Amino acid sequence: MSDRSGIPLAVVISAANRNDHRELQTVIDAVAPVRGSAGRPRRRPRKLHADKGYDYPVCRHALRRRGIIARIARRGIESTTRLGRHRYVIERTLEWVSRFRRLARRYERKAAHYAAFASLACAVICYRRAAKLDLLTHNNSK
Repeated sequence: MSDRSGIPLAVVISAANRNDHRELQTVIDAVAPVRGSAGRPRRRPRKLHADKGYDYPVCRHALRRRGIIARIARRGIESTTRLGRHRYVIERTLEWVSRFRRLARRYERKAAHYAAFASLACAVICYRRAAKLDLLTHNNSK
């Protein structure tokens, strides 16, 4: 799961032959709280964009139960071209993660080791984005 700009929010490792819609609840629950304005930190996104692979009543019900607005293309009704700009963001994030050679070619036999390297890759991506936007305190000369 990533935010609107492509920053990874949560990474979940599953078997290769498991459908993505079955892992939706796990991914949503894996999102860490985000500090914002005063008050309790928001734990979940306000809305979630997904492609037709997530168009199941189970997914829509899980999102509705968590107070998330579902923006999921319907199978056989909506075209995939409307989701192109939202899908590009997640595809770009997956490309950033796959640039780490250890993740592109799965060398690790244990899923825990692979998950640790995936989390480390996401942390490096977040650090690079923060450095590019000059959000790091040690880079500021104020």
